Formats: sequence, structure tokens, C-alpha cells
Amino acid sequence: MENYTASNTAIYLIQYHIIWTPKYKRCMLVDELKNRLQQIIEEVCYENAFIIKALEIMPDHIHLFIGASPKMAPYKIVKALKGRTSHILREEFKELLKMPTLWSGSYFISTIGNVSAKTIQQYIEKQWKK
Repeated sequence: MENYTASNTAIYLIQYHIIWTPKYKRCMLVDELKNRLQQIIEEVCYENAFIIKALEIMPDHIHLFIGASPKMAPYKIVKALKGRTSHILREEFKELLKMPTLWSGSYFISTIGNVSAKTIQQYIEKQWKK
């Protein structure tokens, strides 16, 4: 049985699989940029009480599997992640300022329901093994 979270008014298990890409799907999420991106994602998740179940940063996209509160709308989760990471990375890596925007305007988000959380986690972890 999954680990449910309890608040004063609810018991819940809300999990999302989120994928987003750099603008023009550039293969740039490597080395120092990748490491810093992971740190920022972890900070944003900690500050917003999102529970990271799995995180994989590929050169041209990010897979994030998280648990979240029902008080946070899915689009706000993505906005918090993409907004903060873009702001900080563009400040710290000046070469990113050449791009009009760091992230593509689109993203994929899915609730976890039809497949088990373990299946999603294994899929994300196997991305590098292809």
C-alpha cells in the first residue's frame, strides 16, 4: 500500500509524472548545468512540500515523479519548477541568456493511477540504460 499523507483536514495520495524540455529541445542539460538544475529542483520541492519519488535529468528533457498536496494545482507545480529553475540558471550561466527563454512553453503532466508508482519510477530510472 502506498504511503498516504495526512493533514488536519484530509488524507491524500496525489502523485504526478512531469516532463519538460529546454526551448528547441536542445541537448544542454549536462555537467554543471545538470547538477545545478537538480539542486534547484530539490530546493523548490522542499520549499513547497513536494515529495520527489524519482528525478532524471536527460540532456534534452527532465522526468520528475512527485507527490504533492491537493492544495497545489498541477499547473502551479510546473510554474514553480520551471520559473525558479529558469531564473536561477539564467543568472548563473550567462550563456543561457542568448536563448529567448530557457524552457519550452509546453510540458507533460500525468496523474499516477492506471499504472503503479513503482512502474513509473522504474521507467524514469531506466532512461539512461537505453
